[in-house]
Amino acid sequence: MKLILLGAPGAGKGTVAKQLTQLDGSVQISTGDILRGAVQAGSDLGKQAKAYMDRGDLVPDELIMGIMEKRLQDPDCKKGFLLDGFPRTIPQAEDLKKLLVKLGIKLDMAVNIDVPRNVILDRLTTRRTCSNTKCQAIYNVKSMPPKKEGICDKCGSPVVQREDETEAAISHRLDTYNKKTAPLIGFYDKEGMLLTVSATSSEAVIDAIKKKLRA
Repeated sequence: MKLILLGAPGAGKGTVAKQLTQLDGSVQISTGDILRGAVQAGSDLGKQAKAYMDRGDLVPDELIMGIMEKRLQDPDCKKGFLLDGFPRTIPQAEDLKKLLVKLGIKLDMAVNIDVPRNVILDRLTTRRTCSNTKCQAIYNVKSMPPKKEGICDKCGSPVVQREDETEAAISHRLDTYNKKTAPLIGFYDKEGMLLTVSATSSEAVIDAIKKKLRA
């Protein structure tokens, strides 16, 4: 399957993507992953991207598209891919459309995971992450707490609340999403490729995707 996953931070895109990869061997691709991969590989594009990232600047679209073009031609994408958190803006969506035509790749659909704002706030403010950068296990103080309070089950490091997961930070991230990324829903709707799933469980989202793919 070849999908774009849309949805606000905390909508569950990553969880859905991980479960979908197990269905048919499609690979999950996030912008962060491909940028880190290009930087680690030391490619020319990676070196250029690293210069922006080191300064704390956003990596320009043309660089991201160059890295994405390379990534989509990797052998593991032949079975399919799930774009998680990309594209983020209308110009990126237009560039991606041209790139897919150039590569002869046809998308199945763009899936919009629609989760109420109060559910997202509750999910993210109760999320905790292992402070060990090599582990980064994720917990939830309500639904999946560590066995010993504040301590990671896997490596024994302290479990912390990330700075971008306080209520004020999350509200800001959601407002940014609504301004910049939510217009993509309209873009893919006009393209006739949009599937919106209003559900808070990843199982319900995956069932809706499978049903649509079979249709």
